[in-house]
Amino acid sequence: MSTRSRSLLFSSATGIAGVALLAVLWEGYKALGPAEGLRIGAVEGERGSGVMVLPRTDDVAMPHLIDMLVRLLEPVSSSAADTPLWLAVVQAASLSLGIALCGLAIGLVVGTVLAVAMQRVRIVESAVLPLVILSQTVPLIALAPLVRSWGARIEIGEFEWQNWMSVAVIAAYLAFFPIAVGMLRGLQSPSAVDVELMDSLASGWWSTLVRLRLPAAVPYLVPALKLAGASAVVGTVVAEVSVGLPGGIGRMIMEFAGFVSSDPAKVWAPITGALLLGLVVAGLVALAGLPLNRFRRTELAS
Repeated sequence: MSTRSRSLLFSSATGIAGVALLAVLWEGYKALGPAEGLRIGAVEGERGSGVMVLPRTDDVAMPHLIDMLVRLLEPVSSSAADTPLWLAVVQAASLSLGIALCGLAIGLVVGTVLAVAMQRVRIVESAVLPLVILSQTVPLIALAPLVRSWGARIEIGEFEWQNWMSVAVIAAYLAFFPIAVGMLRGLQSPSAVDVELMDSLASGWWSTLVRLRLPAAVPYLVPALKLAGASAVVGTVVAEVSVGLPGGIGRMIMEFAGFVSSDPAKVWAPITGALLLGLVVAGLVALAGLPLNRFRRTELAS
């Protein structure tokens, strides 16, 4: 068995073990934890008073994992002819996946352009990098309606702005940050000796960028892309709720939240779908990074 195969097998086994451990912790806490949770400073006779330090373990707050799995096989509603819950979750996650990947692609372009500009001109780095960091402090719940309103005013011929485009922009807004920072660090990673060697060969800025800086940035870019993919999923789920886009996994989470008392296992179905969506995006990024492994010797060795 080759080293790469052993590494892939070990990574897969570790991932499966992590999921199994999470399931054991869930069921273990449900069996041993307090049914009503634990509150500090609670006043006797006043429900909900105090600070909750341990979550509740009753069936409404924490259904058994087997109940969640069984509920996935049942119809969404009480009608036997309705779509199975697992299929509805997959359909919603598929819509969100497409939007998240679109946002990730936009974030990759924007982040790369900003990183190259900041590496090329030092004053651009001093001016833009603080703004890039500051941009991540703006709450999405306030930004999403603004993006939708601004997009609705765009008129270019017969082009009409769609709500899903606003969601993709929000996803890109979160995704571009780790890409810009990671790419900038990678572009600046070549040693002075390597840069001087390129200069001695009369290589211009573009040739140095393509032959030296971009390959050196790959070990920084691929992990940044994984983080950006997770951020794009978060941005998509949150923006679907704020923008009001129907059909996505974020909207499904909000719609199913009303069944928390009558059908708690149903509420966890789209939440699980959102978690799996993040894993799918991370897996796609990892697959896309396989052709770049020859530039990642330092990262792979560590």
